[in-house]
Amino acid sequence: MAMDQDEIKTIFKIGLSVLASLSYTYFISSEIPQGKLRFFSLLPILYLFFILPLSLSTALPAGVISLFVTWIGSFNLLLFSFGSGPLSSQPPPKSLLLFILLACLPIKTQSSNHRIPDKSSKPKKLPLSLATKVLLFAILVALTDYKHYFHPKVLLGQYGCMLYLFVDILVGSCNVLMRTALGIELESPSDEPYLSTSLQDFWGRRWNLMITNILRNTVYKPVRSAVEASLGREWAPPPAVLAAFLVSGLMHELIYYYMTRVTPTWEVTLFFVLHGVCLVVEVGLKKVLSPKWRWHWAVSIPMTLGFIIVTATWLFFPQLMRNGVDERAIGECKELLEFINKKFELERLVSWTSLALGG
Repeated sequence: MAMDQDEIKTIFKIGLSVLASLSYTYFISSEIPQGKLRFFSLLPILYLFFILPLSLSTALPAGVISLFVTWIGSFNLLLFSFGSGPLSSQPPPKSLLLFILLACLPIKTQSSNHRIPDKSSKPKKLPLSLATKVLLFAILVALTDYKHYFHPKVLLGQYGCMLYLFVDILVGSCNVLMRTALGIELESPSDEPYLSTSLQDFWGRRWNLMITNILRNTVYKPVRSAVEASLGREWAPPPAVLAAFLVSGLMHELIYYYMTRVTPTWEVTLFFVLHGVCLVVEVGLKKVLSPKWRWHWAVSIPMTLGFIIVTATWLFFPQLMRNGVDERAIGECKELLEFINKKFELERLVSWTSLALGG
């Protein structure tokens, strides 16, 4: 479905609603003592963030807004209710603008949870710049015009690459915005997930780092503390990991519903639960086996990516393809790329005209 004027107006109204809600949070809820009282003061905002994507009829904006607002924004407000998360950092955000950006954008400062790479085992990096990712994404979008020539499995692999590039471009653009507007250096949205040597490496250190951080603070740590109190420290991590993957699956299921508007099939939830179980088994085997039994990265990378691709082909993408969301989203991407291309050409024409007149 093409994005018409009514849809653009709806997106604009959603933006105003988010700004008004976070302004209320910044000026009023922040003055309420953290805990249950602040949580109850934010319940209307959490409900609003839950229903906002339902007013959209296009797939891509619904998916993006549900990620930024319904998931990241709501979870950050939950953390803020109890004095945790980026909105409760010390010193606290000095301006309303910074508070709003930290609430909804999937970013975090490099000083938090920064990972020290293991140089002895980590393979050589293959960095991709933001411009390169945009170019690759545009090429993959253009190739979808010839998808009838591709094997279905190859097409799903292409969709996986497009998803990675789209998320990285989206979050990378947010990083540029933050750096330009506020002078804050931010961590990359992902750390070369195509070089993951294990599921633990992929989900914990490389893929969609802000979501990982949010789930760690809102689900993993509370569940681990609760289980630790009853079962002990040794048995606390596995249930916490499974809980985090279950919540991630349910949130993806919600995003899928916003995009498809059909009854959930729970395939994507099963995808994340399966990965959670496999990750727990993987960590357990690492504890049992000595380091000399660890596979070289030249073996572990293909095995890890192969497992992710096979399970994503089985459980992650079919729900979207079955309802035609892939074609709708790709069509909307083409419209966006066409708009950017026209804007770029127009700006270049203006620039050349200015130079000619100046000459």
